[in-house]
Amino acid sequence: MHNNVTVLYVEDDEDIRDVAEMALEDDGFTILPCESGADALEKAALSEPDLLLLDVMMPDMDGPTTLANLRKLPHLASTPVIFMTAKVQPAEINAYRSYGAIGVICKPFDPMGLADEIKQLMTQA
Repeated sequence: MHNNVTVLYVEDDEDIRDVAEMALEDDGFTILPCESGADALEKAALSEPDLLLLDVMMPDMDGPTTLANLRKLPHLASTPVIFMTAKVQPAEINAYRSYGAIGVICKPFDPMGLADEIKQLMTQA
């Protein structure tokens, strides 16, 4: 898998965002960090991410709503998406998959394993 993957990463918790960003950049990912769904829509319009990494629980616009809005941008209509959430009951995971997610990463995540987990999901997609 080519190592220069650009990730549009939406997470409202700054500490979690910083940890994930560092973990992924150390592994060669390019991260476009966003603190909200609105922020993501702004950045997404001006970029061509290879992957959307979305927190599910966010104020104002949650992950699935953010995804629905991102999908309206023609260049993101089929970009792979992974949700990150603590809500990982089978019914919830099925719901994320129904929104088109290639996978779900459980929070709290292991920063050391995050890049590999994402690569594995992208390979399987």
